[in-house]
Amino acid sequence: MSKICQITGKKAMIGNNVSKSNRHTKRSFDLNLFTKKFYYVEQDCWISLSICAAGLRMINKVGLDAALKAAVAKGYCDWKNIKVIA
Repeated sequence: MSKICQITGKKAMIGNNVSKSNRHTKRSFDLNLFTKKFYYVEQDCWISLSICAAGLRMINKVGLDAALKAAVAKGYCDWKNIKVIA
């Protein structure tokens, strides 16, 4: 599974480590990604999402249903990729 937030679409970035002598070496900036379970009231089931901290704040602000609909509309996730926990 790739390191992409299913709500915000954020993914790891590539950059440089810069030493004191100004040497540049490649590195990756990973995001704060974790797997979290939510109760989806509209479908009456539990779902598991791979989200970052900003995605969790968005869900708290606008609600789970609105955040999922916005993410599907923007193409960040698909209804088939959302894991339903029985």
